[in-house]
Parts: sequence; structure tokens; C-alpha cells
Amino acid sequence: MDLIKKLEECSRRFATLSETVMDSELVKDPVRYKEVMREHGQLAELMVLYDEYKKILKGITDDTELITNEADHDMKEMAREELKEFEERLPRLEEEIKLKLIPPDPLNEKNIIVEIRNGVGGDEASLFVADLYEMYTRLAELKGWRYELMSASETEVGGYKEIVFSISGKFVYGALRWEGGVHRVQRVPTTEAQGRIHTSTVTVAVLPEAEETDIVIKPEDVRIDVMRSGGPGGQSVNTTDSAVRLTHLPTGLVVIQQDEKSQIKNKAKAFRVLRARLFDLEEQKKQSERAEVRKSMVGSGDRSERIRTYNFPQNRVTDHRINLTLYKLDHVMQGYLDELLDALNVYAKEEQIKADVTGLDR
Repeated sequence: MDLIKKLEECSRRFATLSETVMDSELVKDPVRYKEVMREHGQLAELMVLYDEYKKILKGITDDTELITNEADHDMKEMAREELKEFEERLPRLEEEIKLKLIPPDPLNEKNIIVEIRNGVGGDEASLFVADLYEMYTRLAELKGWRYELMSASETEVGGYKEIVFSISGKFVYGALRWEGGVHRVQRVPTTEAQGRIHTSTVTVAVLPEAEETDIVIKPEDVRIDVMRSGGPGGQSVNTTDSAVRLTHLPTGLVVIQQDEKSQIKNKAKAFRVLRARLFDLEEQKKQSERAEVRKSMVGSGDRSERIRTYNFPQNRVTDHRINLTLYKLDHVMQGYLDELLDALNVYAKEEQIKADVTGLDR
């Protein structure tokens, strides 16, 4: 049984790690300590399922023998009932185990930078950029995550052409990694006198935030320009040269940061965004090189792909990648996205099982 063999390998690895975590020398190496403790914790969860799996397999064997050899009618009936329960539980348990066997993506624990930009729809699209920003920040508050506004380009109607913000906390990228793409909204704009439903779009990019050790930016590769900040309609925000524009010469990426009054703070934020964008470019390159592995992705990963529709008249939200429709858009917009996010992550893992854990059937 390939699944048993894999679990036995994990059991031996867990035993080795259990000895390692008792070693007093481990704490002297913070990086290794973190890696060992993470793997030990993940395998500990798998071992709980493995113990249950072994008990069920033994129970099936014992009950089958009892039904075959036992003369007592009542004992046979009890064994049949127990066997039925075991056989119903077994396939569900195997799926849980296969999900746990997938090694977690180290990127899942990273903080993120989210970029939301208006697409088709003019003012209505810019208003929906603001709505999505509010939705994600409410989600962050519900999760106990921290968020920070990085930059915003406001419109005269109270929306945004573009808004960039960071979210930090436990398992942020793992939870929100599938939010990137085109989000479509269908509703009656406040300016629509005839009550007609308009369709608008915005794009969302979710970038894992890179550490300085992840992406090294050479000083000679970046041109730094300073300028005065500007607001909606071209009005001056301040009279000092606090705005910063970074141009990454090898890639042509440009980052403008002007929300802070301090040039130093704007420069620091701009480098955070630039580092995240460069890290994202590296990850996209790796994904394209692993074309077969991308079968496990939710959707194509292309930011031009329409991923979700928010229909306000019907209180409906539909995720097109997993064909999931919920008639609770009002709750979703208040930050209650767990049902959507959980479904996306489960689907992604199931697809990865098909690609990476084939041959683990009994």
C-alpha cells in the first residue's frame, strides 16, 4: 500500500525530529530551530491521522474475520455495524491524510502587499476599488491581522484609481493568494437615474512581501527621483520634495510613493513595494518553468483572468474558478470571506493531490 509506505516514512521522520527538538543546541540556530519546529508541528498533525488510520484498518480486518468465523449471531451483527462505520470513515480519512501529505508552500506564511486598480467602468470601477479595499481590511480586522496603507490615488467621486496596502499576520498569503485577478461588479450606480445595472471591473494583485534576503536590489539598478506630491485634480499635497519614484532599470518597473510627508518614509515604502514586485516576477518565472506543476493552481494565475462576480441586486457572489455561488454578498463585503477562501484552498489542494500524490490509493 503506497499510502502506508509514505506514512511510515513520515513516522520515521517525525521520530527523528522529536529527538532533534529535545537537543539544547537547536535553539542556538534560530533559522534551523524555526524550520525544525514547523516541520515537527506539521508531522504531529499527520501522526494523529495516521494513528486513526491504523486503528480503522485493524478494525476492518478484525471485524471481517469475526463476521466470517464467529458463530454468535449478535456478535456478527455488532461487527457488521462497526465494519460499516469503519468503511464509511476510511475514504474520508484517506483524503484528509493526502491533503496533509502535501508539503505547505513556504510562501504561505509571508505577509502580502495588495494592489487594487480600477478597470472598465470609470467612476463606478473606482468606487468598487474602495469597496474591495474596505472588504479586505475588514477581513484583516476579523482575523487579527495588521494592515497599512502604502499609497492611494483618489478620484473626485470618493473612489480610487489605485490603492496599495500591506497585510501582515499569521498565514496571510496562504489565505489570500488566490484573490489575484479581475473582480467584476454588477450593480446600479448611484448616478444612474434609470435604475439600469452597470458592469464594471477592477484588478487585484496579491504579492508575497519579500525580505531583503529574498531579493537583493543593487543600488546601481535603481534610479531614484524625488518630486512634490500631488493629489486629486493635481492639487498640491505639500510643498516639499517628499514624493519618491523608483525606476528599476533591468526590468523597467516603476514605483511611486507619495503618501507620507517624509521622503525617507516614502522611500522605504517604495522599496518594499518594488521588492515585492520583483519577488513576484521571480515566482511567476518559476511557475512558468514548472508548467506541469501549475495544474495544481486555481485558475491560470493570469491577472487578466476574470475570477469573481459580485452581483448586488441578487446579493450574489460567484467565484468562476470553482463554480461556487453564495447568496450572501452583503456578508462577504463586510469581510466574511472564509467560506470563499476555504473553498479555494481546498480546491487547490485537491488539484495538487491529482498532480503530486497520484498512486497513493489503497
